[in-house]
Amino acid sequence: MPRKSEKAGVKYLILRPLGYPLKASYHEYPTVDNPKVFDRYAKDQWKGEFVSRGKLLFDIRMFPDFAFEVVNTEPECGVITESTKILVEMPSRAIETEIIRDVCLQDVVGQEEAKRKARVILEFLKKPDKFGKWAPRNVLFFGPPGTGKTMTAKALANEAGVPFLSVKSTKLIGEHVGDGARRIHELYEKARQVAPCIVFLDEFDSIALDRSYQELRGDVSEVVNALLTELDGVQRNDGICTIAATNRIEMLDSSIRSRFEEEIEFLLPGYEERLEILRRNLNELPLEVNAKLDEVARMMEGFSGRDIVEKVIKSALHRAIAEGKEGIGTEDLIKIVSAKSMLKQPPKHMFA
Repeated sequence: MPRKSEKAGVKYLILRPLGYPLKASYHEYPTVDNPKVFDRYAKDQWKGEFVSRGKLLFDIRMFPDFAFEVVNTEPECGVITESTKILVEMPSRAIETEIIRDVCLQDVVGQEEAKRKARVILEFLKKPDKFGKWAPRNVLFFGPPGTGKTMTAKALANEAGVPFLSVKSTKLIGEHVGDGARRIHELYEKARQVAPCIVFLDEFDSIALDRSYQELRGDVSEVVNALLTELDGVQRNDGICTIAATNRIEMLDSSIRSRFEEEIEFLLPGYEERLEILRRNLNELPLEVNAKLDEVARMMEGFSGRDIVEKVIKSALHRAIAEGKEGIGTEDLIKIVSAKSMLKQPPKHMFA
């Protein structure tokens, strides 16, 4: 069996505080407020440890027997070295850190122009030093819901082999004054620690609405100011690409929108793309499918990729199973599409 020193080191390590399993108490945990300090503290006691997903690492210093669970590593296993970047995920926090492995750009059906533009981000993440001040640091993904914005961002992280730090913007608004700003700075402090990486801000319009919608967005000025500070690069953000995603680009505040040097549009799928989405996903169903997919695809104009998968294919599968059918036919899919199309239509005025 190889010694620890003969095994490859891990580049990134993501931990989750677990608690005191030896004391039958999992709910107490120390708060990790400074990622840099924790990184040094962790290496001092666990350097040389072989790790893989699910392994427990026990604190032997400040909190004896306290356990941290290994959530993810890159590569999938190896030893902790001096160059390993260690992050800890605290419970109930807004920020999620992932090592993406299960999605590639070719998995995103269509969106060829968006993917073409996004390849600049991929090249930057692979070779940050190549770009210098010309790096694509702040990029805005926009378009209807379910068109592949999040999937594309994850695919870029996977193909570049970098961490994916994501947050739903609604979770940046805290209960107390200063919560939101602290979370923004915490997010970018983590990003600087593991750069190159992607920072993904989902549902971006929830904090970046134009000031004319002030009454709709509430008091999020502290969040916006903290975010603008980070986007402007007051601190060096070498190797960090911030991707914000929104379904309502026309409602974004102009001062925030101006910080994004690139805007990439995601469109609803056309006929050929809808047909390909149907083919790919129906092949994975546990029931036999015997349907005229071209006919079904023509009826789904205005449906997003997510609509097709979640509202049509999944609904058809569940209905077929509930009715005890052995397969899914053309009429089964058309009935679902027709019903969903009616729901997508805006209601007519009663006096029209």
